[in-house]
Amino acid sequence: MEDLPYSQASENNREPILAVLREAFAACTAVLEIGAGTGQHATAFATALPWLRWQPTEHPDALAFLEPRCHAFPAPNLEAPLALDVCERPWPVPVPDGVFTANTLHIMPWEATEALFEALAAAAPGTVLAIYGPFNYSGRYTSDSNAQFDQWLAARSPHSAIRDFEAVDALAAGAGFALAADHAMPANNRLLRWTRS
Repeated sequence: MEDLPYSQASENNREPILAVLREAFAACTAVLEIGAGTGQHATAFATALPWLRWQPTEHPDALAFLEPRCHAFPAPNLEAPLALDVCERPWPVPVPDGVFTANTLHIMPWEATEALFEALAAAAPGTVLAIYGPFNYSGRYTSDSNAQFDQWLAARSPHSAIRDFEAVDALAAGAGFALAADHAMPANNRLLRWTRS
């Protein structure tokens, strides 16, 4: 299994994220994971949260990066990976009662983040949305390491940047989601949880 795509960050943050998701998704039946990357979260969380049907997705250009691990570590409740571009309509699957994404908002263009929330506006009341990653608050970095990371993102792509919490929360509110929790996480990250009212 050593040749499978691997992310050390995903390995490092898996258990802290899982501790929050156990409670956040306790009453959910299915989770749509957007931008599942290497599949490390999908395979681990599907195994640890057996009451959920876990649907991993990835941008069409990166689906081949996600598929190997999901195929190598099958779980009864882990669905086959799907291609999903948040900007395209319709999405390949309906939005279930749980949605999760990690380390995606600072990678995708802001227009894609807007498109993501536009699609989530069709979710049913009670849908839980959990987003993990770095965020700025009141236009300020929460750490020197995040400031350096943002510089690295800007050099990598003009479309990438650490997002302002207030701007993302405004998109969520516009889609009918109310902030339920803001969890501090290791390495100056956050796990934000909203519920659709």
